Amino acid sequence: MAGKDCFDTGSRVLTVAQALDLIASRFTAVSEPEQVPLGRALGRVLAADIISVLDLPPFDNAAMDGYAVRATDLGRRLPVAGTLYAGSAPVAAPKPGAALRIFTGAVMPDGLDTVVMQEEVRVEGDFVHLPAGLSPGLNVRRRGEDVAVGQVALPTGRRLRAVDIGLAAALGQDFLTIRRPLRVALFSTGDEVTAPGRALAPGGIYDANRPLLSALLSQMGCAVTDLGILADDEGVIRAALAAAAADHDLILTSGGVSAGDADHVKAAVRTLGGLDLWKLALKPGKPLALGHVGAAAFAGLPGNPVAMLVSFLVLVRPLIDRLSGAVPAPLPLLTAPAGFAHAKKAGRREYLRVSIGPDGVAHADPTEGAAMLGHLTRADALAELGEEVTAVRPGDPVRVLPLGMLGT
Repeated sequence: MAGKDCFDTGSRVLTVAQALDLIASRFTAVSEPEQVPLGRALGRVLAADIISVLDLPPFDNAAMDGYAVRATDLGRRLPVAGTLYAGSAPVAAPKPGAALRIFTGAVMPDGLDTVVMQEEVRVEGDFVHLPAGLSPGLNVRRRGEDVAVGQVALPTGRRLRAVDIGLAAALGQDFLTIRRPLRVALFSTGDEVTAPGRALAPGGIYDANRPLLSALLSQMGCAVTDLGILADDEGVIRAALAAAAADHDLILTSGGVSAGDADHVKAAVRTLGGLDLWKLALKPGKPLALGHVGAAAFAGLPGNPVAMLVSFLVLVRPLIDRLSGAVPAPLPLLTAPAGFAHAKKAGRREYLRVSIGPDGVAHADPTEGAAMLGHLTRADALAELGEEVTAVRPGDPVRVLPLGMLGT
């Protein structure tokens, strides 16, 4: 949960790393454990280690269709003494000098240590000619080589992916102990903002932020309450915040946290709890507020969609991990050569929209803008230019964040 006191950042401009340190030091997990069926655990956070009660594989088995033999018989012509299928009961090994036809997944008999692929042998009636020079133990999956009995297969704090669900199933788990979903209240602000599907007034814009944030939150396993669009009225915002704080773990807003006269979210949060407006060395995404309303954590994101998305990925995503009891996962950054030139200020982290060409080169969008959501949909990734970078030249290696890896 959020700490009771506000951060004391004063007028300092915080780096992203400093902001992440504050999140780690000031917020703790709020969601209690519960038992859920395996099929409902995707995206949720484990509240207890899954310790394997069996070996994976549970027995030595064939990794290929072929012939099970002793390595000492390689290079010989052997009679085929029988056939083994996946799911068949284990059988005794034939005497030395004989082979067994075997199919992928079948139990390896004790004494046979190698499987020769069927493509590598020559069959003559009931005999098989084996090639010489193969490695002993080839094409055999050994008992416990993937997961051993007593091993922590999936640790506490892991946000479960599809492959994790598969592993839990392979270990015979049908129910998992996970943390309940983080309860997030979500709303947008602004008299100019209109919900999609309604008539757009002169000077108005449709609300892209709330649907985008709702999708991102759902992907992280959160239970989202959509509170709609709030007018630029401090009293209305204050009442909505107070009501949301009573039964939510996190309140997330977009818009209303900059220095404008109509930005009332900050004042409402200060009245009900505590707030720091982080002066972040981040572009886009500088106006971001964090604090608490009652016992609920609060995060106020910029109103411009691209700035909002960057702020969410860089700072709110780790906050949600922290509140959910998840081990924070670093952003999946890769490296690509730059296909652009760019100059920036030292001490500030920047994210540029880029497309990765067939040659693997990152090409920057020539039209930057914190509100250009259409351009963002045509980008493959965000190029991360760290605080130490002052210039990028074509060919320089740059870190890139593939948007598809985050479901964006």
